[in-house]
Parts: sequence; structure tokens; C-alpha cells
Amino acid sequence: MKTCACGSKTPYDECCLPFHLGQQLPQSAVQLMRSRYCAFVEKRYQYILDTHAKAFRQGLTINLLAQDAPEWLGLQVITAQEAKNQATVSFKAWYIVAKQIDVIYESSSFIKQDGRWFYTEGEQMTAPLPKRNEPCVCNSGKKFKQCCLLRC
Repeated sequence: MKTCACGSKTPYDECCLPFHLGQQLPQSAVQLMRSRYCAFVEKRYQYILDTHAKAFRQGLTINLLAQDAPEWLGLQVITAQEAKNQATVSFKAWYIVAKQIDVIYESSSFIKQDGRWFYTEGEQMTAPLPKRNEPCVCNSGKKFKQCCLLRC
């Protein structure tokens, strides 16, 4: 059984798949953010579009989302602050493109409308790559040098 890419360590079909299929709604901004990351991994671009607040899409389309899709390595949630109808979640989403490891380090904003959470926009930040002996970004439990660094 396939483990969910969101980092929950539970099976995908019990974790994010029900969100992706519209059978359940994320109950928090963190849950939405994790399910959106998983949707990128699983190439479920319609879900990403559907959970992006319309007023903030700025021409975003499924075709744009699918262009140059990276190999996703892992997600780290750093902080989360949630109020009644708005939230901020900072995270690192690690990936490989053209044999180079990189990261999206973002402080994302979310709003809750009609009982549903939506992503609005994010502030990009910079993060250093992990050092060779640090834990790998894919959460394998191995050192970075013995895991994802070998893939580059």
C-alpha cells in the first residue's frame, strides 16, 4: 500500500485521496496545504486549481501547473497559525529538477470561505540545502549524503 506523500505516514487512499476525489474537505489550513503538496506529487492538478482561491489565481491553469513538473522529495511543515477564517503555514517542499535539488520555502496564506479552506498566495523565502550528514529531506531516516544527494 502506497504511503501518502504529505508526510502523514498513512496510506494515500486513507489520507489525501478522499480530498483529491472531493469525498472530504480538509478541516484545517495545514491539512489543505499537505493535501495540495500531495496533489502536486500525484499530478492531480485540478485539485490544486480547485483549492486555490479564485481571486488569487492570476491566470493559473492546469497546463501551467503540469509544465516542467519536478520530482518531489519531501515536505516539512515549519509553522502554522490558524484563526477563524484565515491561516498562515510555512513549509519546505523539496524537489529535483535537472539533477539539482532545490526547495520551495514559503509562508502560505489561506482563507476559509463557506466552510472550505483555500490557498491564496505565498511569500517565498530562501533556505540552504541540507548538509551531507543531516537527515534527508525525503524523511527516509537516512543521512542526506546516503539518500537524495545520490540522485543528483
